[in-house]
Amino acid sequence: MEDVTDVVFRRLCRKHGAAVAMTEFVNVEGLLRGCRNARRKIQLSDDDGLTAIQIYGSNPERLAEAARFAEAAEPLFIDVNCGCWVPKIAGRGAGAGWLRDPAAMVAMARMVVSSVSLPVTVKTRIGLGPESHMPIIDLARRLEDAGVAAITIHCRTAQMGHSGAADWSWAARAREVVGVPVLVNGDVRSAADAKRAIDDTGCAGVMVGRRAIEHPWIFREARALLERGAEVAPPTAAERIALCREHLIENVAQRGEPFGVHCTRRHLSGYLKGLSGAAALRQRLNGCDSLEGCLAILDAWSPRAEISPPLFG
Repeated sequence: MEDVTDVVFRRLCRKHGAAVAMTEFVNVEGLLRGCRNARRKIQLSDDDGLTAIQIYGSNPERLAEAARFAEAAEPLFIDVNCGCWVPKIAGRGAGAGWLRDPAAMVAMARMVVSSVSLPVTVKTRIGLGPESHMPIIDLARRLEDAGVAAITIHCRTAQMGHSGAADWSWAARAREVVGVPVLVNGDVRSAADAKRAIDDTGCAGVMVGRRAIEHPWIFREARALLERGAEVAPPTAAERIALCREHLIENVAQRGEPFGVHCTRRHLSGYLKGLSGAAALRQRLNGCDSLEGCLAILDAWSPRAEISPPLFG
């Protein structure tokens, strides 16, 4: 979710039903040496009361120092990313690289916990590779002993990346041996998935990542199903166009032109899904660098057809 879960996107997700949000993950070295982008990532807005700051790095002392620095921004909690599988991150010992040495991960977590007064959570994967090297159950127990307040488990190995199916049974097994909340992550792509993940594992909740990039309405859909047993209608064409407008306007206000326009493009495929002429509309938007031009393109779209069912999610 790098360069995705910024202040604007967090606000949009909360508007559509998200409960707790996380910042983009923050490189501790960049944060501590004053990198402008890293400092931007930990800036929380007035409506960021339910937002955690997520940090990553390979050095325990620097992680602890960065946690203390991030604490001053007054997030809800500090999250340590031990789950990023991307080779340039994990290969350097950060993210899922910590799974090469679970004892070192636990010692690091204990150091970070002791360095701040805020709760500290950990997001990790079930292991590096084959099942014979799957430490998550014992690791969850040891992380709890180290003082970690909650654990989010992406139910794939680091080696899998985003391929293959997430095996939620590992989250269930980890949840059985700890008293802290465990959250399920991986392949939660619909309200039905969210309910099934919680029902099947007994976990405290789910974390939604990639699906929200294209369909932030998943949060209102999941909450309706979980809290009221209700299925809500998919977003209308008007809602989809309105979200494109809102996201563009807010991104440009936050980042200026043309970057605010450019960073909205990754969402367009999902936002416009099912609309009449969606491919042509998206192509026109992707070729426009100005906010004024993009808004004019959206305003000119004619709802000749609403949504072409079925819509996933």
